[in-house]
Amino acid sequence: MTLRVLDLFCGAGGSAVGLTRAGFEVVGIDIKPQPHFPFEFHQADALTYPLEGFDAYWASPPCQRYCPMSNKRATHPDLLGPIRERLLSTGRPWIIENVPGAPMRADVVLCGSMFGLKVRRHRWFELSWAMSVKTHCDHKGQGRPITVTGHGGGNPRPHSWKGVKAEWPQYMGMPWATPEEATQAIPPVYAEFLGKALTQAVLTTVDLGIKL
Repeated sequence: MTLRVLDLFCGAGGSAVGLTRAGFEVVGIDIKPQPHFPFEFHQADALTYPLEGFDAYWASPPCQRYCPMSNKRATHPDLLGPIRERLLSTGRPWIIENVPGAPMRADVVLCGSMFGLKVRRHRWFELSWAMSVKTHCDHKGQGRPITVTGHGGGNPRPHSWKGVKAEWPQYMGMPWATPEEATQAIPPVYAEFLGKALTQAVLTTVDLGIKL
């Protein structure tokens, strides 16, 4: 049985590729055209697109509202709360991803150093089910980390550097994407890691006949 997941605010597909590697069939939704998204894609509003027909959901609302280095915080809409309400209404398992400091639970925190990447890209993940997972950053073993950043203001993080912009997709594990697209994504390995747990959450929900 192939499980279907709806990837809301999908961007160029960093999360989608990881979810596919975890065994899901992915459908992407984004309000902007995403010519490099590698799977089925629909240009639509994530706040109104029908949610029926999927086993699970992944949502990555734009982080400009919550990122301390963004110069768009005051003007960018808060989409995290509304999308959470939509996902809660489905009764199915879901994951929301965003930057540290966003108005959400940090049930899981992931970093590129956990997966052998040169990118130090911390992200928070809120899960619709209880999950016990141990994660540990290995910054000392990471070497000189890369800052893949799309923000328009602020200062670079201490002890990090931007590397070569043309190589950002490779650092992220997204060779199909442009450097600009990579700045708005997470490494696929993050979603692959969590996608395996999401699969178990879906199967548990089906077996028990319950709503989360």
